[in-house]
Amino acid sequence: MQYRIRDVAERAGVSKSTVSRVLNHSPLVDKETRRRVLDTSRKLNYYRNSSAQWLARGGRSDFYGLIISDIENPVFPEMIKGFDTAAAAEGYDLFLCATNYDKNRTQAAVRKMIENGVRGVAIMTSSVDVEIAEQLAERQIAVVLLDTGVRKRFISNVSIDYSGGVGESLEHLKQLGHKRIAFVAGPDERNSARRYRETVLKGIREHQLELAQIVESDQTLEGGRSAARKLLGKRLPSAILCINDLTAIGLMTALADAGTSVPEEVSIIGCEDIYLSRFVNPPLTTVKLDRMSLGKMAFSVLQSMWRADQKRTKAMTLATQLIVRGSTAARSTNAAS
Repeated sequence: MQYRIRDVAERAGVSKSTVSRVLNHSPLVDKETRRRVLDTSRKLNYYRNSSAQWLARGGRSDFYGLIISDIENPVFPEMIKGFDTAAAAEGYDLFLCATNYDKNRTQAAVRKMIENGVRGVAIMTSSVDVEIAEQLAERQIAVVLLDTGVRKRFISNVSIDYSGGVGESLEHLKQLGHKRIAFVAGPDERNSARRYRETVLKGIREHQLELAQIVESDQTLEGGRSAARKLLGKRLPSAILCINDLTAIGLMTALADAGTSVPEEVSIIGCEDIYLSRFVNPPLTTVKLDRMSLGKMAFSVLQSMWRADQKRTKAMTLATQLIVRGSTAARSTNAAS
């Protein structure tokens, strides 16, 4: 037998609206009533009709969407966890899609979000076109973008302030006696990579250091190894900043293979502080980016937009800081730079 909401209400001795409040995680129900309704629902094996509820709410589900670039990138799991934890605390669920930096897959992800009636979407990839976000905004679905600077009706933005962590990194290297700094950058078409490059170059000028060389990578382990080969082909600087930790780790392994010691001959600093960075040899000095907090921030922006009927957009910023470990040391007196 298939039970309905009124059957649950009659068995639990409450109204249908009370059952609805309990199943929709409303805080306006006391603990004893909530327990009685949930026990009755389980005994009757009752499941709410989500489709009917979507229609009653103007076509919106209990899901918030999250679009990321690459599920294998160690940056994203903590960001996903932060977003999901914040959503679950408010009684909502996560609808996750990964694009693998492919525009067609990004378009397909947006279509799925629209078709499933999500309340809002966080697009936490820095390689997305604003036109994609506008497709959601046109349907009055709240959107939060990462590091685009775009803020308009139905579209908010969260950004990462790299200046704090980068400034601390350069001051750290300067205090250790380093003068010539190389930078392994990311692809310029990615917003975050471009902003990080701008921050590093500005910081080098402000700290009166010399930029030895810029090498572009794809922000992977192999990209770091490839960057090492290019750097080893010229006069190697005594310190290298990297766009992310994967690049830095790949760089360190290639330098070790070539007989170059870190940090005795070259100091290396990464960015993001992925879990692996503290277990490599030597442990990686890095600019910490709190991905859990970033995920929670993205959800917070979407939720606040939803409560304001999507109209009031927001801009929030996540700070960064330097974490000093074993991959940086005083410049060797035998160093060429």
